[in-house]
Amino acid sequence: MPIVTAKKVHKAYGAHVVLGEASLTVHSLERVGVVGRNGAGKSTFARILAGLEAPDQGEISRRRGATVLYLDQVPSFDGDPSAEEAAASGLSAWSEAVGRYEEVSRALEAGGDDLDSLLEKQTELADEVERLGGWEQKHRVASMLGHLGMNDLEKRISSMSGGERRRVALARILIARPDLAILDEPTNHLDAETIEWLEGFLLDEYPGAVLLVTHDRYLLDRVASRTVEISDGGVYSYDGGYELYLEKKAERMAHVERTDRNRQNFLRKELEWLRRQPKARTTKQKARIDRAETARAVKTPQAERAAKFAVDVTRSGKTILELRELQLERGGDVLCDGLDLFVTQGERIGVVGRNGTGKTTLLSTLLGDFEPSSGTVTLGKNTKIAYLDQLRGDLDDELTVFENVVGDQSRIEIGGQVIETRSYLERFAFDGHQQRQPVSSLSGGERARVALARMLRQSANLVIMDEPTNDLDVATLGALESMLVDFRITAIVVTHDRWFLDRVATAILAFEGDGKVVRYPGNYDTFRRLRAQALLERKEQAQAERPTKKATREKPKKSLTRAEERELESLPDAIDVAEAKVAALTEELADPATYADGGKEAPRLTSELAEAKAEIEKLTVRWELLETKRSGAS
Repeated sequence: MPIVTAKKVHKAYGAHVVLGEASLTVHSLERVGVVGRNGAGKSTFARILAGLEAPDQGEISRRRGATVLYLDQVPSFDGDPSAEEAAASGLSAWSEAVGRYEEVSRALEAGGDDLDSLLEKQTELADEVERLGGWEQKHRVASMLGHLGMNDLEKRISSMSGGERRRVALARILIARPDLAILDEPTNHLDAETIEWLEGFLLDEYPGAVLLVTHDRYLLDRVASRTVEISDGGVYSYDGGYELYLEKKAERMAHVERTDRNRQNFLRKELEWLRRQPKARTTKQKARIDRAETARAVKTPQAERAAKFAVDVTRSGKTILELRELQLERGGDVLCDGLDLFVTQGERIGVVGRNGTGKTTLLSTLLGDFEPSSGTVTLGKNTKIAYLDQLRGDLDDELTVFENVVGDQSRIEIGGQVIETRSYLERFAFDGHQQRQPVSSLSGGERARVALARMLRQSANLVIMDEPTNDLDVATLGALESMLVDFRITAIVVTHDRWFLDRVATAILAFEGDGKVVRYPGNYDTFRRLRAQALLERKEQAQAERPTKKATREKPKKSLTRAEERELESLPDAIDVAEAKVAALTEELADPATYADGGKEAPRLTSELAEAKAEIEKLTVRWELLETKRSGAS
């Protein structure tokens, strides 16, 4: 059943036509991916489908009663709510039903003459709460925010970064479960681990339809059942995810080229015939002339503008960068403890890890903007760095694209080749008109291309990039990947784009928390396999080292006091009790009945669960200490 249908939608901003004759229908339970070059109109079309913008012409129809919510790239909130309040605001009907239920419950507690009526009303409201998602919704809010990396539920929107606000806005939509969720670049500001969770949630748990405007090719390939491309104002639909889209698009473009070749051949023959004919025309001759004029009027397919990147790689020694015993601390937290890293020519190191673990801090240290607590950072003798920052902060919004990139330079030299400045910008898919536009008028992807053009004009032999793939369309991503591989660029790249890392990375540097940073050989897929294997081995080792009753019944060594012997013998039973308590509390928190009174007991239970887990940790550490002490005497 269709949720929303767009028919022949037209949208222009001044003389610039963004959409023309664009049509699309999204059905219930569909997973639709939307791709297209930067500036093609993806976000505009998404906002029109969501009802946030009106088309200049065309028709938008929505199924009666259907809910459609849109994740904006720059989300807004009413007032200054906490993370929990903002995420729960998508549950307005549920919150209202719970509020009325609690009001009736208070009236019942107070007593009165109309108890039967109040009991009937309470039952009706309880049924309404169940219909709207049940009593565990508050628990779902905290769980959803946790999955998206927002663990401080009381943090106010005003004190959040842009990335944190987007994660809260995404949680708000996923919790609300609209009939159609339109998510505009949902993976921006998410780490790879969180994106993998989001993939699974959209595939296995989300009950509505989803329209994804995204450059994340893994997400498209895994989640999308249909891929829609917006190009030259039109909409082209392909069954399947990203890989099938590429195959089907190649077939369509080949057909378009063959059709245009046939048209051009027809025109050539007809024009030759026309030039040989006398001025007087018969009816048949006039019909033939009309066919030729019609063929001439057909618009020739425009070749897609694509970026073509290059960088001037300067000579370097064998070692480009060397880190020894590097320790990084920020705000009292150890982000990196004792890291050794040697970067040689041609290596491309992808840096991954959860948000806040220290990835950007490491880049700041390499650039000399952050002082390590200890250890050394040594650049090679001829090392020259080109840097792309995550916020594209070195761009001046008031200047044009040309002024930001070129300035007063009359030419740009790359690899010994002199390039005229405007031709250089055309390599980044900026035509003459766009080069004169102020940067403030550009989309996020276009700004990213300006920043890349600015960075790559300089000579360098080490490229450092912080989230370079944010907002870039897939064609530009492909061009960036090709440049890094084809030119054998030495690079250190912080990114959550797994497809990018699979194509580019020769090694992965993983921030695993608690100051632990591990280098894995190979691309992202290899890293996932090696890390999973390492985690399994650690788990098996931990299980093998867990205390057993049998182990503690052996005669203690003389190094333990009598009290310690008794304590060591009792610890396995104490650990069993603590584990049973954790299991019971976990089960109680998962029980919908816990939230029947509005979840008043949930904070206490959550606190007790944390204490019980800490008790297990304390008892286990104590057992290991006593066991080591006893073993040391043998």
